[in-house]
Amino acid sequence: MILHCMTKRKWDKKKNEKEWGQEELDLGGFIHCSTIEYFWRVAPIFENIMEPMVILCIDEEKLLSEVRYEDGDSCGRYYPHIYGKINNDAILQVLPFLKTSNGKYQKNLEFKSIIDK
Repeated sequence: MILHCMTKRKWDKKKNEKEWGQEELDLGGFIHCSTIEYFWRVAPIFENIMEPMVILCIDEEKLLSEVRYEDGDSCGRYYPHIYGKINNDAILQVLPFLKTSNGKYQKNLEFKSIIDK
């Protein structure tokens, strides 16, 4: 399973579509995702967004588009990038992006058993 984060408002517009992601592909050539183990590393990117956010849990096996694990920053960590649109039937679950009272990412209960790397 891989994760993709977006605003709840954006998800509400996309959740009834068969597939989506052209806007993201046009911006960067692929759709940024993360493994659960590395999500805590990318979560700070979303902490300053004041509107509600969601985490899409995506089943790679059900994706129709190619997923490549790439180390774009040469940091030794490989993140999943989706090279094509996301078919919504690959979305297993949509979770809220939780924040502490200080506004920092709070790991979802569903991910508690996964060790951060």
